[in-house]
Amino acid sequence: MHVRAATRGSALARWQADRLSALIVAARPGTTVEIVVVETTGDLDRTTPLEQMGGQGVFVKEVQAAVLEGRADVAVHSAKDLPALTPDALVLAAVPERADPRDALVGCRFDDLAVGATVATGSIRRRAQLAHWRPDLEFASLRGNIGTRLAKLDGPDGFAAIVVAAAALDRLGLTPTVVDLLDQSVLLPQVGQGALAVECRSDDGLLLELLAAVDDPAAHRTVAAERAFLAELGAGCDLPVAAHAVLVDGSVLGGGPDGDLRLTASVSSTDGTVLLIDERTGSDGPGMGRAVARSLLDERGGSALLGR
Repeated sequence: MHVRAATRGSALARWQADRLSALIVAARPGTTVEIVVVETTGDLDRTTPLEQMGGQGVFVKEVQAAVLEGRADVAVHSAKDLPALTPDALVLAAVPERADPRDALVGCRFDDLAVGATVATGSIRRRAQLAHWRPDLEFASLRGNIGTRLAKLDGPDGFAAIVVAAAALDRLGLTPTVVDLLDQSVLLPQVGQGALAVECRSDDGLLLELLAAVDDPAAHRTVAAERAFLAELGAGCDLPVAAHAVLVDGSVLGGGPDGDLRLTASVSSTDGTVLLIDERTGSDGPGMGRAVARSLLDERGGSALLGR
């Protein structure tokens, strides 16, 4: 069997596609995987803030289109880049093992940031949550691939630190001198952060069977709970929302595929002055995700924060 895997062209995206390729070949020896590189809206414009470009979707729409149009068989994404709703003709067929979902502060430890220090990030979620705990901080916009962002620390801009996904550093083998992995009590991760998402056409039975062999049930359950929260909220990464689910055994990276999940989710004002958090435990991940979203919107004041 020959599989064409569509992906963005960044070093991290290529790593993710190569990882999927290795998993497929290990699960089904004899299968060949061809990498199809697709340039996305987010790759073409590396200066405009993501929220001004429409938020989530700017890194995935063209990759999804390659599958829908028959130029590729599967689409490989960072799960955090996926909009809440999957196109009708596609299905989220596999979520392989999940990496560290935390955010990493690079260049300075959080507790060591000076009063008024400038932290660079392109994420409104990161800015809002960090500003909640440290309203004295200044923030600068930051776009580009992981290498470009790390290089900014040594540039003329005067950033005290930048914020990136810990999984990106791990997957690319990058080891900056100072890395502070932020606990979710300080910075709750983005929906799907640290996970890969593999989509294929919903009517492709052979590929659905193949991708089931590389799916991690525990990772898939946690991502499904988080995405249900996002779908019910009706928000993308242009709004300061976050969610992270773990197996109740306490494992950061997932644990076993069965048992209860604990989902923690938040909605905040864009300036971070208000941060609403809800946490629930249960076995129905998607149902719990929807319930947490309704609680934050209807009972905790989230609708007002989101301008509804």
